[in-house]
Amino acid sequence: MSETTGKTKLRILIADDEPIIRLDLKKMLEEIGYECVAEAGDGAKAVEAARNLSPDLVILDIMMPEMDGIDAAKIIDQEKIAPVILLSAYSQVDLVNRAKEAGVFSYLVKPFKMADLVPAIEIAMSRWQEMLELEKEAKDFEDKLETRKAVDRAKGILMDQYGLKEQEAFRRIQVQSMNTRKSMREIAEAIIIAHNV
Repeated sequence: MSETTGKTKLRILIADDEPIIRLDLKKMLEEIGYECVAEAGDGAKAVEAARNLSPDLVILDIMMPEMDGIDAAKIIDQEKIAPVILLSAYSQVDLVNRAKEAGVFSYLVKPFKMADLVPAIEIAMSRWQEMLELEKEAKDFEDKLETRKAVDRAKGILMDQYGLKEQEAFRRIQVQSMNTRKSMREIAEAIIIAHNV
């Protein structure tokens, strides 16, 4: 979170092949209350710095040597390092479409003012948090589904082997889970493995 929202300073990595643009951007960010943790002059160095420093946000120029900002943004997004805001002197449709496909969270056209930066940053951070929360919910749902499948299968095995009713088989898995301090899924999977041996 940024100082504008009252929490710790937002750590930002910036990349632009023009040193004067980087300097201006860094000054703007620091005046607003953000922390610039690294600067890079090309996309490849930006990706490397992002991997090493895990910033909260990455701001990339599109046109850079070695690797352009869109390709760098795609890698940073795929590796779930941080949200990316792209800067460009161009607003061509093909660049905007490439940026969307790369998972970019915001797009600012140069020249921009300090007043343009804060909303772009805050919206990018908000969307990033929403995305992470949705991914966590999806993973939790998937885990619950896999647990349920394993427990149902283990119950079936116990019912067949010991002539138990469904509730008794479930209770047996539950008790073993509590006694061994293992999850019901771990117990169920152990029963399935033992049955398949």
